[in-house]
Amino acid sequence: MSVINETVNSDKVETGCITLGRVAPDFTALSTDGYITLSQFRGKWVVLVSEPGDFAATSTTSIIELTKHYEEFRKRNVEILVVTIDNNFANIEWLVNIYENHGIVVPFPLLEDLKAEIAHKYGMVNPDRVYAESVRDLFIIGPEGKIRAILTYPVSCGRNTYEVLRIIDSLQLTEAYNVYTPSNWMPGDLVMVPTTHTFRDAMIRKERGSNFGLDCVTWYNCYTEYDSLRDTNRFLNIINRNN
Repeated sequence: MSVINETVNSDKVETGCITLGRVAPDFTALSTDGYITLSQFRGKWVVLVSEPGDFAATSTTSIIELTKHYEEFRKRNVEILVVTIDNNFANIEWLVNIYENHGIVVPFPLLEDLKAEIAHKYGMVNPDRVYAESVRDLFIIGPEGKIRAILTYPVSCGRNTYEVLRIIDSLQLTEAYNVYTPSNWMPGDLVMVPTTHTFRDAMIRKERGSNFGLDCVTWYNCYTEYDSLRDTNRFLNIINRNN
């Protein structure tokens, strides 16, 4: 990942790399809905999508699929922001073209990033300039403004909207109940309790976990059902209080 440099009092200051857990760099940009500032969405989840340009093949399918599933994002308290390197007029024309050709009204804003200022803040500009194609990233930002997930795609590969929703469901489950989701997890599947780091807790899970809806294959591999999440959370709180 590339290092971010921000200007403070005319001096360039290295502020680190874009990583999970970091506060998402704020910005203000002109969009198809007027001027937008990222921090105005604090308290909501944000999916920040980067597209290399308007009227591109895979980018158009991405916009269409995000629109088709927009209500699913809204149910999860998610706002969608799409950043492009084109100007606002081109972005508007792209939305009009999508409506004319597909009968779809895109409900979320497209933001112009003509000078690649947002792209630089988020490390989306290839530092070695070897590849002519721009980087296509997707950032999931939590309601507290921190980056929770980063997905990077080649320009030739369209995004999987279902995967984005799946990641958001997983993140929101973790936030609500402190549980993890195993490989290939889908909503409705069993979830996992985070692995303990003490011998005492390992023994408690083995001996008493079933009383609180845990199915422990081993002490470090404990599953639970959705319906048991409140009991499981209570069980973990009891353990934590006794530590």
